[in-house]
Amino acid sequence: CIVLISVVGFFWTTEMNSDDEDALNEVEVNGNWTPQEKALHEARLKAKAKRRLRKSSSRNSTSESFSESGDVPGGDPHSPKGKVNTNDRKSRAGKGRGLPKKGGAGGKGVWGAAGMVYEDEEPDARDPNYDESSQGDTVYATVVPEVDEKELEKMVNPIVQEYFEHGDTKEVEMLLKELNLGPHKYEFSSLAVSLSLEGKASHRELTSRLLSDLSGKLMSQSDMARAFDKMLKELPDLILDTPEAPQMLGQFIARAIADHVLPMSFLDCYKGKVDCEYARVALDRAAVLLTMKREMVRLDNVWGVGGGLRPVKHLVKEMNLLLKEYLVSGDVSEAERCLRDLEVPHFHHELVYEAVVMVLESKGDTASHMMIKLLQSFWKTGLITVDQMNRGFQRVYDELPEISLDVPHAHSIMETFVDLCYQESVITKQLRDACPSSENATGKLPETG
Repeated sequence: CIVLISVVGFFWTTEMNSDDEDALNEVEVNGNWTPQEKALHEARLKAKAKRRLRKSSSRNSTSESFSESGDVPGGDPHSPKGKVNTNDRKSRAGKGRGLPKKGGAGGKGVWGAAGMVYEDEEPDARDPNYDESSQGDTVYATVVPEVDEKELEKMVNPIVQEYFEHGDTKEVEMLLKELNLGPHKYEFSSLAVSLSLEGKASHRELTSRLLSDLSGKLMSQSDMARAFDKMLKELPDLILDTPEAPQMLGQFIARAIADHVLPMSFLDCYKGKVDCEYARVALDRAAVLLTMKREMVRLDNVWGVGGGLRPVKHLVKEMNLLLKEYLVSGDVSEAERCLRDLEVPHFHHELVYEAVVMVLESKGDTASHMMIKLLQSFWKTGLITVDQMNRGFQRVYDELPEISLDVPHAHSIMETFVDLCYQESVITKQLRDACPSSENATGKLPETG
């Protein structure tokens, strides 16, 4: 038995490889197997040998077929499993020398052909690898669209109207810088002047100051000249709403020249070249003002001093002149216009006081009747309020003892004048009853329950 096993082991050693020797050793170790276990083990060895033989034969046939036909080895070429090394950039058509496609310049993620020079590309913000911090300093610019000529008036009017309320030229300058007026920026000056012509004297004074402050910053002298030239051409339309537009525009031109907003040669450019009658009136007015004030650096008083900025003595003088001119002309509407131009509604009691004193100091009844007519007109139009009327009469009541030193019959004249004012509904019954008589000149208003 031992001799038989040795002979079989020698035969298997010469015919099999090392793996078979390991299997044979197992047989020798496990010699006590049952017949069934031994048959199963032999079947496994045979199957293993067949697989090894099939693999070696397949390798040899594949290499031979590839060398002859050049096809890709392994299975059906149309089957996904049959495609081998699909990422290979070499030609799989069996043509060429097996070099990369396009000389290495094709496809995504390749370096390109040898000797190719690439230009600098701008970074794309949509690129996933885009790094904003690595791009250096980023400059953000705000682009403001240019204001259309049709929208210019809608945008400028609120700015000018608000300026008439606060009078801050720096705020207007800041707002204009935020707008892109473009070639239409000169029209801001003409629009501001047009709005001030429809307003008060204080508005025209503010407009002259605004033009002076904007000159050299946002507007040049040529822009201002262009704006006033447009205004001169539009005078036939402006007088429809403002009959005094030619005279006012002439004052604007004179003030602008004195403030160096317009060039000194502005008027010389129009000599003998103006056909419009209204434009000639405006230019003549400007020439006269410049001749009268040629030694003054600025025509500061061309519009007067606005409202409450005037000293009290100046306001008293203005109201005295207003009343004296009225006594001469008898024009109530002109007196009303002059009082409105003063723009001091809180100081109208001074007009009432001066009017009553003039009646006490006058001779005859003419002044009395004219003053009643004037005060009655102011009362009906609401130009003088109840409070201002009461304060004016009360001041005269308080000063009657002193006035009587110069006017002996002041008390009797005052009583007669107060009765007439009450009959014409100029004053209230309470104010009439407060008038001091010659016996009791206290001048105090009676208490009301």
